Amino acid sequence: MNYRVTCVTPLLVGGGQRLAAIDYMVWKDQVNVLDQTRIFKLLSRGPRLEGYLTQLRKATKLDFASWGGFAQNYAGRRIPFEHASMSKHLDRAQGDSLNIPLFAAGTNGPFLPATSVKGALRTALLHSRWKDSVAPELVGKRRPGLAAEDQLLGPSSTNRMRWAGLSDSGTVGYDAFKVYLIRVSTLQARQPGQYALGWKPNPIFAEMAQPGTTFTGTWNEHQFLNSAEVRRELRWSQPMDRAHLFTAANEYARKVLDLHARYASIPGLERLNGQIQQLEARLAEAAGRGTCLLPIGWGGGYLGKSALLDTATEGARAILGAVPTYEKAVKSGLPFPKTRHIVFEQDQPANLPGWVELAIDGN
Repeated sequence: MNYRVTCVTPLLVGGGQRLAAIDYMVWKDQVNVLDQTRIFKLLSRGPRLEGYLTQLRKATKLDFASWGGFAQNYAGRRIPFEHASMSKHLDRAQGDSLNIPLFAAGTNGPFLPATSVKGALRTALLHSRWKDSVAPELVGKRRPGLAAEDQLLGPSSTNRMRWAGLSDSGTVGYDAFKVYLIRVSTLQARQPGQYALGWKPNPIFAEMAQPGTTFTGTWNEHQFLNSAEVRRELRWSQPMDRAHLFTAANEYARKVLDLHARYASIPGLERLNGQIQQLEARLAEAAGRGTCLLPIGWGGGYLGKSALLDTATEGARAILGAVPTYEKAVKSGLPFPKTRHIVFEQDQPANLPGWVELAIDGN
C-alpha cells in the first residue's frame, strides 16, 4: 500500500540544512542560490578572487553592487518568493534571519521524511489514550513526554505504533517550493482576560512546499501484531487498525484547530481566522472520506507536538512548570502557549504552517 500526503498549508520538514546569507542573492523576487564551485573557478583566473573571499569572511551578506552578476549567471537554484513584498523584508533583515531553512532533500531531490508523519500519528494516538491520573506521575520528570508514551502506548519494544510502518516519500520537483515569510506572534496583556496582538521583531524566511504539493511513499500495516497470541505478549488489550488511528488523528486535529481558532479571534488575525475555518471544513471532509488531517513539520510549536493540549488544568501546569523550557511562560499567568508561527501571504498574516492531509491508496 502507499500513503499520500497532500499539503493543505505551506509545509517545512527540514533536513538540518540552511542557506547562509553569503550563499544566495536576492534578484527578481527570488532567492538565487549561488553555485560557489563555478564562481571560484571563474574568479581563480583573475584578480577578483581575493576580494570575493574577503566578502565571504567578513560580510553578513554579499554586496549586490559588486557581485550581483553572479545572481544572474551563476545560480544553481532559483527559489521564488511567495510574494514580491518579501524583497523589502529581506533587505531589512539582519543576523540569523538571513539564514533560510531548507526542505529535506537527498541527492535525487526533496522528499518527506517518514518520521514526520509517523511522529504526528503517535502524538495523536497518545492524546487519545491520555488519562488525568497519569499527570501526577509526570511532574518533575526530565522527559515527561517519553514517560507518558511508555506508560500509555508502551515502550519501544511493545509500542502500539509498531503496527504502522512508513517509508520516506519519493522525491518531488523543486518547482513545488517557494520562500515564505513567517513571523512569530505573541500575546500582550491589556487587562485581566483581555489580550492584544504583538509580534516578535525578527522575521523568518523558509523554503516551504506550497499547498497542493503531494508526497507519496510506502505504507505497511503489520496485521500479525493483532493476533491474539502476539497481542497477549505485547500486552495490547485491543487490536490496532487504521480507522482507530485516523479517528484519533482527526480528533486531535479538531482540538488543536479549536485552540488556534480561539487565538485567532484576537483583532489583527481576521484572515488567519478565516483560514482556520477552512481547515476545520477540510477536517470534516477528511473524516467523511476516511483520511485524516495532521499538523507536521516545523513551525507548529507546542501545539501539534504535544499530547497534552489542555494546558489550563492544574495537572498540566504542574507538569509544564517543572520543565525549564516552559517554566517562565507558565509562571507568567498568560495563556500557554502565547506565541504562534504564522505564515504571511501577500504580506498579511494568513496561515498556520504544516497542515497536511494523509490518505492511504485510493482514499
